[in-house]
Amino acid sequence: MEMKLTNAGRAEVLTQALPYIQKYNGKVIVIKYGGNAMVSETLKEQVMEDIVLLNLIGIKVVLVHGGGPEITDTLKKIGKKSEFVDGLRVTDKETAEVVQMVLAGKINKSLVNLLQIKGGKAIGLSGLDGHMIEAEMKDERLGFVGKITSVDVSPITDLLEKNYIPVISTVGCDKKGNVYNINADTAAAYIAGKMNAERLITMTDIEGILRDKDDPKSLISCIDIKDAETLFEEGVISGGMIPKVECCIEAIHLGVKKVIILDGRVPHALLIETMTDEGAGTMVVEDKNNDK
Repeated sequence: MEMKLTNAGRAEVLTQALPYIQKYNGKVIVIKYGGNAMVSETLKEQVMEDIVLLNLIGIKVVLVHGGGPEITDTLKKIGKKSEFVDGLRVTDKETAEVVQMVLAGKINKSLVNLLQIKGGKAIGLSGLDGHMIEAEMKDERLGFVGKITSVDVSPITDLLEKNYIPVISTVGCDKKGNVYNINADTAAAYIAGKMNAERLITMTDIEGILRDKDDPKSLISCIDIKDAETLFEEGVISGGMIPKVECCIEAIHLGVKKVIILDGRVPHALLIETMTDEGAGTMVVEDKNNDK
């Protein structure tokens, strides 16, 4: 059922957002948009609308994206089976080319196009542009899966100064020109850390950290690094959530103030998180006792 707002109601909503607009004006927010959160075209459009809105009210938004499911589909079309070791895609030379094509080509440019349809100014970059993400081989068993050695965010800051929304695909390179598949959560953590971002918001297809994985009402709204260690030990953080939370902690160590694991399936989750008291998902901070 659609709720009809009166003009006075609309004005009330806008004035309630004012403190948040003031708080984030001129600040950097890095949004990691994962392949699994991109499933619905309607939701994707809403995410792009939210990003354009945040940009228009003076927030410096950087969009970092993955695209695992699309890479898997494309590999299947060329008759190549996807193999995973510890949740990471085994990447030979041919797979690395497909990763570059799908991430830096298809997905990156479709997100740029969508942002512009929604009224934003966006430019797509990959980790290869300006040698933004330099990497080395993480593990020989994985092939061209990259471990980040350095990140140069100057191409991103150049675009932000001109009020563009930078859209970053996470392929990396080394000085010899090899192309590496980089985990998008890790790349977003490094970029957000290097930019001293106010927030890193990682959008996924789950509610956040649940105390009981079968009960959405058991969402834990805020944890610090100490809590995370306990939740790892108790097995509350398990499976695919382990690397996600590890990336959140890494981002905090790299200088990000707050990291949010956000359910990308909720309409306008980004606005709920940034512009309301309630927020959404699970927030990870360094120390809850010192968090203002």
